[in-house]
Amino acid sequence: MRIIRLVLGLTFLLLISPVINAQKPVLTDEEVVAETVTKEIDEVFKSQEFSKKKNKKFSDVKGTMVIDIGVVQNGKVSTFFKVDSDIKNIDFINFMSSYILDHKFQFKLQKQQRYKIRYTITF
Repeated sequence: MRIIRLVLGLTFLLLISPVINAQKPVLTDEEVVAETVTKEIDEVFKSQEFSKKKNKKFSDVKGTMVIDIGVVQNGKVSTFFKVDSDIKNIDFINFMSSYILDHKFQFKLQKQQRYKIRYTITF
């Protein structure tokens, strides 16, 4: 009976270990956070999903936007702020805001930590 419990316990640990290892990393350095946010947002804007959605309604929109992206502890985007833009289409700016606010980053921050990252995108 004791051996069966030991085998079951080890099997359980082996089964949950990939879940434990799959946790998001916790970033603490502001420069690393900024680099990671920039890299992930670059990937978002280069994705086919984003291109399809943008081109469906806003294929004629061209220009540059400078935005501030606020990130909180669990990797969620807390704020989207348009700093500057030569794009004047309000519907597109609202589309961008919603799209970014729905994004969840592949990292976490320490408790009570928040960062604001400035990002420039050209369409």
